[in-house]
Amino acid sequence: MPVDDFILETQGLTKEFAGFVAVNDVNLRIRRGSIHALIGPNGAGKTTCFNLLTKFLSPSRGTISYNGRDITAMKPADVARLGLVRSFQISAVFPHLTALENVRVALQRQHGNSFDFWRSKSILNHFNARAHELLADVGLSDFARTPAVEMPYGRKRALEIATTMALDPDMMLLDEPMAGMGHEDIDKIAALIKRISAKHTILMVEHNLSVVSNLSDRITVLTRGRVLAEGDYATLSKDARVKEAYLGAGHD
Repeated sequence: MPVDDFILETQGLTKEFAGFVAVNDVNLRIRRGSIHALIGPNGAGKTTCFNLLTKFLSPSRGTISYNGRDITAMKPADVARLGLVRSFQISAVFPHLTALENVRVALQRQHGNSFDFWRSKSILNHFNARAHELLADVGLSDFARTPAVEMPYGRKRALEIATTMALDPDMMLLDEPMAGMGHEDIDKIAALIKRISAKHTILMVEHNLSVVSNLSDRITVLTRGRVLAEGDYATLSKDARVKEAYLGAGHD
C-alpha cells in the first residue's frame, strides 16, 4: 500500500511518567480522508496519545510522521502550521465575542496576524466573507452576531469546530466532541463531523459508541496504554477481548 495513503503514522510511540507507562509501543496508521476513532476505558492512554500527536507532550520513545515528515521533535505551533490541529484545545472560543468575531480571530491567526480591533474596516471585512462561509458550513449563520457565552452548548461545540476549520487543517483531532451533549446536539455534531470529513481527515477520541459505530471508518482500541485491537466496528464488536476491556463495561 502506498505511503501516501496514510496521513499520520506512529511507530513504537511510548510515554513514561516517573516509571508509569501511559502509552506503550503504540503503532497508528491513519488513512487520509478517513474518520478514525480512538476508544478505550478510562485510563487507557487516549488523551496522552492525543497530547503526543499534537506535541503537547514529548514521547519517551518512538516516532510520529505526518504527511511523510518526521514531526517527533517539533513544537505544537509548528505542527499546527503543518495542518495537524487539535480541536477544543487549540481553538479557544472567546465567550464575549460573537460567533463571527471568534472565527475571524482564527482566520487572522491562520494568516499570521493577531486580532487587532483597531485595524481598518476594509481589512477586517476581508476576513468577514470567509468567516461567514465557515459559520454556514457548521450551521451557525443565524448565530453570527450572538456572543459565544449566549449560545447553546452544542452550538458552542460547532463554533469550536468552525474556528478549527479556519486554521485550514488537513487533519483534525477531536477530543470527545460529544461530551456533555443531549441527543439532539449529538445528532447535529455527528452530522457536522461526517460533512467536514469530506475535506479533512478526522481522528477522534469518543466514548459514545453509537457515534463511533455510525461515523468511524476504522477504530483503534487502547487499553492500559497499548493497542488491544483495530478494525471496523462490526469486527471489533465481536472481539471477546474488546468486549471484556470496553464494550461490555457498561459504557454508552
